[in-house]
Amino acid sequence: MCQRRGWNVGAIMSDPWPWLLPIGVVLAWLALTRLGKVSRAKAHELVSSGALLVDVRTETEFASGHLNGAISMPLARLSEGAPSLREKHKPIVVYCASGIRSGAARRVLRRVGVEEVYDLGAMSRW
Repeated sequence: MCQRRGWNVGAIMSDPWPWLLPIGVVLAWLALTRLGKVSRAKAHELVSSGALLVDVRTETEFASGHLNGAISMPLARLSEGAPSLREKHKPIVVYCASGIRSGAARRVLRRVGVEEVYDLGAMSRW
């Protein structure tokens, strides 16, 4: 049995399942928070060209700080507010705290007919 720094390498190699779960969690997190996101530069370009910047965090989160020029449209109320956004006929850039709610917001807006929706992800990416 090969042991190194307290690790039982033989046991790890014979039962990889304990290692697959953390790897799966990391991959799922990356998929939910990074894939399909618009780049920072593209988001800035879109907003400077007239796109709406929509914060889908809660009203409390929005009140504690938000990006300049952003409007608050919490994800929980997005379905009811989506028609007013669609009527503006402008591209929309959505963001949230981590990137998960913005991804969901993009799907909601696409479902109600908003064609140009860009997901910035986390507010920190601005």
